[in-house]
Amino acid sequence: MAKGILGRKVGMTQVFDENGKMIPVTVISVEPNVVLQKKTVETDGYSSVQLGFMNKRANLVNKPLTAHFEKANTTPKRYIKEIRLSGMEEYEVGQEVKCDIFTAGDYVDVTGTSKGKGYQGVIKRHNQKTGPNAHGSKYHRGVGSMGVIAPNRIRKGKKMPGRMGHETVTIQNLVIVRADAEKNIILVKGNVPGPVKSLVIIKNAFKKQN
Repeated sequence: MAKGILGRKVGMTQVFDENGKMIPVTVISVEPNVVLQKKTVETDGYSSVQLGFMNKRANLVNKPLTAHFEKANTTPKRYIKEIRLSGMEEYEVGQEVKCDIFTAGDYVDVTGTSKGKGYQGVIKRHNQKTGPNAHGSKYHRGVGSMGVIAPNRIRKGKKMPGRMGHETVTIQNLVIVRADAEKNIILVKGNVPGPVKSLVIIKNAFKKQN
């Protein structure tokens, strides 16, 4: 069965296993999610579960969304995301999804929005090499060749300076070290994309499904 939940990145720390080995982990705050809607192939053309995460003040929500939350018999939520899951018959509108759906040792895929770096040159954005650092060199951090002469234009896909970061990134096959239902936190081995307090989506690993 496919499983998924929304969480918020808290930061990184380290824990120790039973052998005393240090494990770097990312702490993800996972308050109980609420199933707001179920979409099926018959009605919508695809199957997914719409989850709501983190409470929001009612005066900040418009009337259509207020009615949407009332159908699920829940308070307004700050984040609303759809997760395509199999085995949707186990989910019901208004049901709470908690972090105990995962256990230590599970493999998960974590999706988040990477940190925005602003406008950057090709050295930082595409990891290109710099020019010679000698005094006579007049090329240090430039773009370099724009291509051959024949097309008389710059070909599509040329690596150029531009906005870097703030993209949807998924890191696959991360291992859950601990899932604490009392504190509503999940510890994931390694790093996950995004800055502190950013939204992340945790799903069981696609490549590890039976």
